[in-house]
Amino acid sequence: MRDEIDEYLIVATAELTAARQTLAQSIRSYPTPISGCDAQFNHLLAQRKKVDRALAALAAEPFVPTPRHPDPRERIESR
Repeated sequence: MRDEIDEYLIVATAELTAARQTLAQSIRSYPTPISGCDAQFNHLLAQRKKVDRALAALAAEPFVPTPRHPDPRERIESR
């Protein structure tokens, strides 16, 4: 199962990287002048930020908290 999940993460990273490259090309080729209220350009920037955040989340080490009570029947903390 671990290999299957790793494969999904590899595919997700590859797809997000491709999406980022497509967005970068769209932003580079966007006609000038660009005004601050250009909704289409701002949408491209917002999409790029979402993709960047998703890529960062996939690359980050997850924080998994340890339970304070290893066994729910025990009332002893695991510190």
